[in-house]
Amino acid sequence: MIARLLPHPGLTAMLLVMWMIVFNSLNPGVALLGLVFAVLVPLFSAPFWPERARIRFGWPLLAYVLLVVWDIVVANFQVARLILFKRTRDFRPAWLSIPLELHSAEAITVLAGTISLTPGTVSVDISTDARHLLVHALHTEDPEAEIAQIKTRYERRLLEIFA
Repeated sequence: MIARLLPHPGLTAMLLVMWMIVFNSLNPGVALLGLVFAVLVPLFSAPFWPERARIRFGWPLLAYVLLVVWDIVVANFQVARLILFKRTRDFRPAWLSIPLELHSAEAITVLAGTISLTPGTVSVDISTDARHLLVHALHTEDPEAEIAQIKTRYERRLLEIFA
């Protein structure tokens, strides 16, 4: 019964939280309307998601979130140092084609989002066969090492989470 009413509980929770943040209110009426919205959207959109990704909650997910937050903070300082103390002509931007082992669209989306959230890199495109992710790096000394770092630091962990 609950699984039918809440086909995507994570999406329901996220929608409710975002609703409360947008309205910046803990008013019970706002919360109730947000709950209705958060239940109905996933309920009506469930038929368009025939294959749900299986997410392993727990330590691997928490460790991934903490790693990404840490990397965002560190990358902010690295990009600031790069911009403040390096001449533009000394930048070595690069296009990186990252071969993917991830299969689910949700996992690939999380990887692309992680890369784009980290300052200095942005996910640009995914190949039509979903086997390569195109990423632009603001500055990299060794493109192959950057690709290897993304695969070991993020993709390997996402393979565990989206098992």
